[in-house]
Amino acid sequence: MASSLPSLFLFLSLLCLAFFSPSLAEIRFAKIRNDNRPFIPLDLFGFTHSGGLQLNVSKISLSDTKLDLSQVGFFLCTLDSWLRVLQQLEDREVSCVLKSDLVESVYTFNSLNTDDSFNMEYVQKAADQYNLVFANCHYQQLKISMDVRSAMYNLDGKKGDRDYLSAGSSVLPRVYFLFSMVYFTLAGLWIYILYKKRSTAFRIHFFMLAVVILKALNLLCEAEDKSHIKRTGSAHGWDVLFYIFSFFKGISLFTLIVLIGTGWSFLKPYLQDKEKKVLIIVIPLQVVANFAQVVIDESGPYGQDWFTWKQIFLLVDVVCCCAVLFPIVWSIKNLREAARTDGKAAVNLMKLTLFRHYYIVVICYIYFTRVVVYALQTITSYKYSWASVVCAELATLSFYVFTGYKFKPEAHNPYFVIDDEEEEAAAEALKLEDEFEL
Repeated sequence: MASSLPSLFLFLSLLCLAFFSPSLAEIRFAKIRNDNRPFIPLDLFGFTHSGGLQLNVSKISLSDTKLDLSQVGFFLCTLDSWLRVLQQLEDREVSCVLKSDLVESVYTFNSLNTDDSFNMEYVQKAADQYNLVFANCHYQQLKISMDVRSAMYNLDGKKGDRDYLSAGSSVLPRVYFLFSMVYFTLAGLWIYILYKKRSTAFRIHFFMLAVVILKALNLLCEAEDKSHIKRTGSAHGWDVLFYIFSFFKGISLFTLIVLIGTGWSFLKPYLQDKEKKVLIIVIPLQVVANFAQVVIDESGPYGQDWFTWKQIFLLVDVVCCCAVLFPIVWSIKNLREAARTDGKAAVNLMKLTLFRHYYIVVICYIYFTRVVVYALQTITSYKYSWASVVCAELATLSFYVFTGYKFKPEAHNPYFVIDDEEEEAAAEALKLEDEFEL
């Protein structure tokens, strides 16, 4: 039973790495202090046939140096290999993961001399996705402090330049740059539409323009961030710009969905108290979500509170996605009631249809980007991990285009200009709908 608990801990750690590692493969710096965890997952990387690991460890301090230090050290393993190692530990075929022939031992602390540091290069020629993990098989007796600098890379092309992005992420700089150009083009097109139809443009249309521009800037910074990491292993400030634009993009997008869902500018020029409360809830939660994302990306899974912040991020994201649906539901309910009472059945029926469609699209967008994309990450080979990013960005682009098309400014708005025949047809449709419900 004692061996099963650390095995479960590492399994969950590696699983989280496989699901949620947006900034993979940059040079990692970890400060570990008085840590007695049995396993500390440090990074995840997809190697080609010509890759390597540079490991620099300093300020090593052990609470007990009399133990067998061959059972303390770093190793590489694939997720598939670890599943079999779990079985070995359960069956007591091995007493320590470092003794298993299914993992690649990189360095064990019995090789330490009197120094409190070591530097080494490890060549990896087997193409696969590997996790770098620190193991402490004496976790019940031994506490460890150390500073760890790890850099995993592939050798790119004939020149042999180092590529610090994982094998499946190497094309991401170009992917993000291409999508940023698409959004800048959409922003230019939206500016042209607003200028041509400025007499019918509402305030929310200018807010939609701001959301598109923030998305474009966010993708441009992410492209440069990934490009710099690919060449040097470090973002050097571009990550700061990426987090800033990501912060404003996230808040503005959720706010836009809430405002459209309430019918602000389209149906009414004001927000009710319950709708204001949704914004008061969503915006601070987005602040927390963005802060959690920064902590997760920068600390990595070696941080003591990494799992806690990951759970906070997932919980907040789910709450925000659910909260933005309520205003749309309220608008649909109000339009159904108005269609029966104010004598404008056709107008309200068309508005109702529009908001029903938008409600369905928002649900599909949330489900696809939160569930389907992560499912794609698990079933897709690490060599094609870029495919899940492309799918997520295509879904987001489709959502932006749908929102802009359905809620664009119109000189003769079809949702308000209805003739008598359409009014009578809509009234008859509402009557049939009521009879069907009964």
